[in-house]
Amino acid sequence: MNKDWIKLMIGAFFEVLWVIGMKHSNTWWEIILTIVFIFISFYALIKAGETLPVGTAYAVFVGLGTAGTVITGILFFGEEFKLSKLVLIAVLLIGVMGLKFVTGEKGASQK
Repeated sequence: MNKDWIKLMIGAFFEVLWVIGMKHSNTWWEIILTIVFIFISFYALIKAGETLPVGTAYAVFVGLGTAGTVITGILFFGEEFKLSKLVLIAVLLIGVMGLKFVTGEKGASQK
């Protein structure tokens, strides 16, 4: 796995944090921390998109962020657990992994 995919995963991780922060921030410092997470998340996406195809990078970013947010909600915030929800998250993650495996870097075919 190259560094750009790692940047994308870091961005998705911080996406989960800022989405949670948007719902659960109550103090000024929690709001500021949420804003910092937003900047880190999108900066990582932008940096990864410089090398990876932007459509694939964005789909993976959003897919991992969505899966992480749903799983975090179930595990830490008492959101409803449904087997169907986990099955659909698994399907989403299979699609995200498939995109990663079939996508090269921009310019790789041009070299």
